[in-house]
Amino acid sequence: MIRECEEHGYYRDEECPECGERGKFIMSDEEGKNLGKTTAGVLRHFPDKYGLEMDERGWISLEHFVKVLRNRQKSFHWLRQYHVKALAATDKKNRYQYEDGRIRATYGHSIEVDLDLPSEDIPETLYAPTTEKEGELLLEGGLRPSDRTYVHLSGTYESAVEAGAVRSDEPVILEVDAKNAMEDDHVIMKAGKDVYIAEEIEPEYLEKSEKQPSEEEVEQFSEED
Repeated sequence: MIRECEEHGYYRDEECPECGERGKFIMSDEEGKNLGKTTAGVLRHFPDKYGLEMDERGWISLEHFVKVLRNRQKSFHWLRQYHVKALAATDKKNRYQYEDGRIRATYGHSIEVDLDLPSEDIPETLYAPTTEKEGELLLEGGLRPSDRTYVHLSGTYESAVEAGAVRSDEPVILEVDAKNAMEDDHVIMKAGKDVYIAEEIEPEYLEKSEKQPSEEEVEQFSEED
């Protein structure tokens, strides 16, 4: 569940991880899950379906967003702006960003957006999960968006395995030479806690990682999900 500590803000637990105090109740796990699913859908894929105006950077008015959800879906009759702020502040993958009365998704868009995300301090090596069959094609043709507007990369081998375990029992991890790609004027941006995005990654910057996930590693992340 999501609670709020007067001193340390929003958190997802029974007690504040900083001071151990039992903060104010904000949302149950089920309410947070439903709100997160709807928020991601609207901000990433179909703002027009809800009559929401989104700017070129992917921002929409939080006040308008909350009003629309409350009016469109009776299950959100309880929704207030602070619920969405709490969702964004406690999301472990930093999928949302709140600023100056506006909210947006930081990655995962299928609609055209021009994200002005940080492009400094990018790791020299990034990772991309795939499958054995798809991996061969990617090593020949490079990484390009399919149902999204950007290619999504992982900052660590472990996070790539976690992402890969969602879609495959036997994920294959590719290494991305981000250092040379950026030196060749490719823009890579930090979009989440361990998520990076780029318009594309050409095959010369890709190779199959020497380290590949074991069955135990995949099962571990599958159980965590």
